[in-house]
Amino acid sequence: MKISVIGAGLMGSGIAQTCAQAGYEVVNIDVFEPAIEKAKSNIEKLFARKIEKGSMTEDEKEKILSKISYSSQMEAVKGSAIVVEAVPEKIDLKKTVFEQLDKIADADAILVSNTSGLSISEMAAATMRPHKVMGVHFFYPAPVMKLAELIRGIATDEDTYNKVREFAVSLGKTVVDAPEYPGFIVNRILVPMQNEAAFMVMEGCKPEDVDNAMKLGANHPMGPLELTDFVGVDVMLATMTGLYNGFHDSKYRPCPLLETMVKAGHLGRKSGQGFYKYNK
Repeated sequence: MKISVIGAGLMGSGIAQTCAQAGYEVVNIDVFEPAIEKAKSNIEKLFARKIEKGSMTEDEKEKILSKISYSSQMEAVKGSAIVVEAVPEKIDLKKTVFEQLDKIADADAILVSNTSGLSISEMAAATMRPHKVMGVHFFYPAPVMKLAELIRGIATDEDTYNKVREFAVSLGKTVVDAPEYPGFIVNRILVPMQNEAAFMVMEGCKPEDVDNAMKLGANHPMGPLELTDFVGVDVMLATMTGLYNGFHDSKYRPCPLLETMVKAGHLGRKSGQGFYKYNK
C-alpha cells in the first residue's frame, strides 16, 4: 500500500520515516525543494548515528530508505491509499492543501491531517469527500513517540475511521479517540502548563528553576520550558492561540513573552535560542 506525506519538515519527514519502517511505500512531497534536501540529509545523519551505535545495520538502513521517495509535485499522490497532510499549523494553508488533494488524489483515497488542534471538519469542507477526511495527530519525533490521537470530523464515516485506525496501529502506535475540539487531548492539557511556565518566567522566575521544580516535584522527564524549546516556541504559541480562539476563554490567553520571543526569532532548539541557548 502506498502512502503519501505532504510536507517534508520535521513532522512530515518523521511520519514518512515511520511509514517506511513499518514496510509501506511512501512518497514525501514538498513544493519547497530545499525542505526535501534537508529531509534527506537529516534521515541519513540519523541512520548513520544509529549504525555507529549498533542499533541499526547497513542493510536495515538501505531497506528503509528504499521505501521512501521524494517529490516536489503534488501529482505524486496518485496511487496512494492514504495521504497524510503535515504542513504548518495554519488553517487556510491546510484548507488549500486539502482542496488540491481532493482534485488530484485517487477517488477512494483517504485524506488525513496531522494537525495538533485545528478543525478536521473545516478542512474536510474544502473537499468533495468529507466522509473520507480524518485527523491523526502524531507526536514529535514521530518515529519514537508511541501515541497517535484519532480525530473524526463531523462527516467522517465508519469505514474511514476503521481504515485509519488500522493504519495507525500498523505503525506501532497506541491510539486514543480524541474529541474534535481545539487541542484534542494532549495539547489541551499540556500546552496550558507550558504557557503558565512562560508566565512565571515573565514574572521573574529563572527557566531552570521552573523546569527543575516540575522535573523533581512532579516527576516530569522534561521541564515545560525545555519541552517548549524542543517542540518550538512558535509551534507552542500557535497551539495556545488556537486554544484561545477556539474556546474564547481567558484561561487560554497566550503569554505575551511567547509572542515577543517569536517576533525576535527565539524559537528554541531549531534557532539556537529559546528559553535556553543552544549550539546550532
